Amino acid sequence: MGALFIVAAGVRETGVIDAIARGALGSPRTLRSALLRIMIPVIGFSAFLNNTPVVAMLIPAVRDWARKLGIAPSKLMLPLSYAAILGGTCTLIGTSTNLVVSGLVEQQTSLGRLGIFDIAWLGVPCALVGAAFVIFAGPKLLPDRGSATSSLHDVREYTAEMMVPEGSPLMGRTVEGAGLRSLPRAYLVEIEREGHLIMAPGPTQLLREGDRLVFTGVVESIKELQTVRGLLPATNQIFKLDEARHNRSLVEAVVSTTSPLVGRTVKIARFRTLYNAVIIAVARNGERVRGQVGEIVMQPGDTLLLEARSQFVEHHRNNRDFFLVSQLEDSSSRRHQHATSAILIIAAMVLASATGVLSMLHASMLAAGLMLIARCTSVQAARDSVDWSALLVIASAFGIGTAIEKSGLASVAVEGLMGVAGGSPLAVLAAMYLVTTVLTELISNNAAVALVFPVAIGSAERLGVHLEPFIYSLMMAGSASFCTPIGYQTNMMVMGPGGYRFADYLRIGAPLNLGLGVITIVLAPLIWPF
Repeated sequence: MGALFIVAAGVRETGVIDAIARGALGSPRTLRSALLRIMIPVIGFSAFLNNTPVVAMLIPAVRDWARKLGIAPSKLMLPLSYAAILGGTCTLIGTSTNLVVSGLVEQQTSLGRLGIFDIAWLGVPCALVGAAFVIFAGPKLLPDRGSATSSLHDVREYTAEMMVPEGSPLMGRTVEGAGLRSLPRAYLVEIEREGHLIMAPGPTQLLREGDRLVFTGVVESIKELQTVRGLLPATNQIFKLDEARHNRSLVEAVVSTTSPLVGRTVKIARFRTLYNAVIIAVARNGERVRGQVGEIVMQPGDTLLLEARSQFVEHHRNNRDFFLVSQLEDSSSRRHQHATSAILIIAAMVLASATGVLSMLHASMLAAGLMLIARCTSVQAARDSVDWSALLVIASAFGIGTAIEKSGLASVAVEGLMGVAGGSPLAVLAAMYLVTTVLTELISNNAAVALVFPVAIGSAERLGVHLEPFIYSLMMAGSASFCTPIGYQTNMMVMGPGGYRFADYLRIGAPLNLGLGVITIVLAPLIWPF
């Protein structure tokens, strides 16, 4: 499981998800079209990557996208979480719940190793039905409400200059074709080409080598510009920094009244020499400063957006030249040159596991190692990407399951379940699903499946039927957390950005839970007969 976090980090650090998300979101004309553009790509991502980092990476993009389209974030954030949950049910590696059940199966049954796509027979139909429900019912069932933090949103507007360097893949492409018209809350103000200005360039304007592009936008938008493959900050100072670009990040610094920068232009202040950092953009009183960045005369209170090495904040936090110094999260430059390697590595991992050449454990460990060797991610980024709390929960889940079985509690629960269901395999399966999905809404999904697994296996053995319908239904029930924000981590992550209340989850989540439960209970015995 830990290796999968590193694989996900490699995909993120190379900008693969950024590029796909930017192309997929686009400019839909209706809310249903917007929901479709969110649901399908995220389901695909989450089938092969851990849900939590996928949602974490997409929340800022979806939030700004909603603002650009004039759609309330509450109409899009919960579908983002639901899409990640639904995608996770499509493969064995899509969610930690499936990995917990798979580990328990190997440890406590004679079925051996489960295939990476075995659950897809059940997960894909459920994901498609779930996506269709959200797309068609979501506009009515989702609240029309702003973010809980919308009134506190950062409104600083920066001016930033980027350039099209030699060999850029953007050369010869139009502004719209390069994706520079659909950036959320960032606008291309002008293009400087060979001493001439092209004001308010249109979507069909072609880009050429050496073009200097002047953008205006909020800090999140300027940060996103750093992830666009084929664009670089338009200052020759950026190439003089003594640190590899992927080891740098974006930092905000507010100029103090005693700073030697006051009254001097960016160009003559020798900023790079003094601080080993480069000014990417400048904001003043929340508004953009007109003119080229290098010609801006700095004033007290100006907010500078810098590209600097990761130690900049630590070294200058108490520097009297700045009122405030803070690093932007996830602002390291993408390793675009290694994107192809990342795609090939994850494809090889899935193929090796699907064909049985390697177990999922060995395939993921090999893929994680290759991500580091191919420089798709750094050792530090890989270490930071691992969710140790999730690993601890998974490890403890095995102990919980064993304790329930050894203590005899599982046998008591089996007797009770058999009594309620009347000895019918289908009724027992339905009762098990109901118990699991209720537990999932109240406690963590991994703990829920660990508690119910011994009961499910014991019930199947008592009935003398095959284990598979119970195992795969348990996986689905453990992931079916749509009714509360506490049952699944991604549901909690979107609560603030979407401005949701507890009842909002119940309104759209309850029918979704019910529908997927019926599909699972009907399909599981047909796919894997009792």
